[in-house]
Amino acid sequence: MNNDRRKILKGAGAAGVVTVAVAAGLLKPGAVWAAGWNKAAFDAKDMAGALAGVGGAGAANSGDITVKAPDIAENGAVVPVEVISAIPGTERIIILAEKNGFPLIADFGLSNGAEGYVSTRIKMGATSNVRAIVKAGGKTFTAAKEVKVTIGGCGG
Repeated sequence: MNNDRRKILKGAGAAGVVTVAVAAGLLKPGAVWAAGWNKAAFDAKDMAGALAGVGGAGAANSGDITVKAPDIAENGAVVPVEVISAIPGTERIIILAEKNGFPLIADFGLSNGAEGYVSTRIKMGATSNVRAIVKAGGKTFTAAKEVKVTIGGCGG
């Protein structure tokens, strides 16, 4: 019980410090979000605009990228997707769903030699390709997998 009390006090103290820093103007959460936000790419309503926004328009197909997703998604609202990059020096992994109203799903930045792996759940509006764009060593690569959506989307 004593350890739980200490954890609660530590957490409350840390929250208090962050609150004071925000109130004093030393920490600006809006600025942090704005710095990493690619508004043009996330607002793109077609695949060409999304690819141009993330710099993936001329990406080369690569067998070193694996997109794991179900062949048939029973519910388009929750589709599990894993992207694994065996390309050395992977810096970014970007996930797009080609027929979504806003195709750009996620843009993950990897640093300090992090493993080229991301796992998430996405929402798909219709049967389409789930495309991964990987940036590594100043080059851009891509791979895709078709996912058929049966419920919660436009159908198979």
